[in-house]
Amino acid sequence: MVKKSFISVISHEEKEENRGSVAFQILSLTNRIRKLSSHLELHRKDYLSQRGLRKILGKRQRMLSYLSKNNRIRYKELINQLDIRESKTR
Repeated sequence: MVKKSFISVISHEEKEENRGSVAFQILSLTNRIRKLSSHLELHRKDYLSQRGLRKILGKRQRMLSYLSKNNRIRYKELINQLDIRESKTR
């Protein structure tokens, strides 16, 4: 398995204070998504992990849409820092 470096956009002091913040939750979900994606590259038929990945992706998408509605500037910064695509609006 290839170990990829995971992103730590938020400093250690902020982690202790803001674990419940939306930005921190999105960051931790993104790290879990990247870890599961690298796992699924090796184990393509691990359907339970695929299901878990889809659930985490949905949860992150809901949190990103919440953040985009409430704080558009922080949303744009977080999208750029995490290097993920912007969600499509319907």
